[in-house]
Amino acid sequence: MKNLIIITGMSGSGKSVALEAIEDTGYFCIDNLPPILIPKVVELMESTDGKMNKVALGIDLRGKEFFDVLIQKLETVLINEDIILRIVFLDTDDERLVARYKETRRSHPLNEGVSVLEAIKKEREILDDLKGRASVIIDTTELSPKELRDRIFTLYSGGREQFFAVNVLSFGFKHGVPIDADLMFDVRFLPNPFYIPEYRPLTGLNQEVYDYVMKWQDTDTFYDKLYDMIKYLIPQYIKEGKSQLTIAIGCTGGQHRSVALSRRLAKDLGEKFTFSVNTTHRDARIEGTVNEKD
Repeated sequence: MKNLIIITGMSGSGKSVALEAIEDTGYFCIDNLPPILIPKVVELMESTDGKMNKVALGIDLRGKEFFDVLIQKLETVLINEDIILRIVFLDTDDERLVARYKETRRSHPLNEGVSVLEAIKKEREILDDLKGRASVIIDTTELSPKELRDRIFTLYSGGREQFFAVNVLSFGFKHGVPIDADLMFDVRFLPNPFYIPEYRPLTGLNQEVYDYVMKWQDTDTFYDKLYDMIKYLIPQYIKEGKSQLTIAIGCTGGQHRSVALSRRLAKDLGEKFTFSVNTTHRDARIEGTVNEKD
């Protein structure tokens, strides 16, 4: 079964935030789609072999030239037995909408020689039929963007954590620091396996190198503090609305120490939490090369 969600509602009520949240739950999203193109989207959903089973469309009065056909196009979707259609209508009281337009200094889509308040009232009349057909109505008057995102996550995913992901990245400082890291840790102070001849061509993915890095008291002390901090930070980041976190651990060449610690951290996080944990060893040894030398 294929799912089609229409995100609509009053201009300034938070539709862009809602659509971004829906996208984070795995939906293919299109914003400001002219309603006349809805049947084309449905055709694509039916002809892409499951690649577009979950689609969300942002539709509002920005496409006002075509808006009068919206109800007609939605009715054609309703008779399609392969598509589950849900309409999410975002509403906000007039006073708050006026305040938001004043803060952003943006023009209302219907602001054609009338005040913002009059344009809002006109929009309510136009959207009244659509609101009556909504599967869900969300009043965003008192909601912050983060709270709206939480509402969408809860509504369509069962919570944020399911769509949060951690990327654990090992790297070598000699090759440059990763520009996409949210948190970065330097482990060059730990004993370096590079100076053990039999470990030199190996990486932290090899058990003997991993055991060497982990056997030191400094490693235990550092890792315990690191893991405690990460365990504390992750729920805070989820609560704040982040959808992913990149943790970078660096040593000199990105071959031994950083790889071993990234391996351990990813394993422990994967056992502790239910979200996706991905590991990348950016500078681990390529065949015939050695990266770790100080």
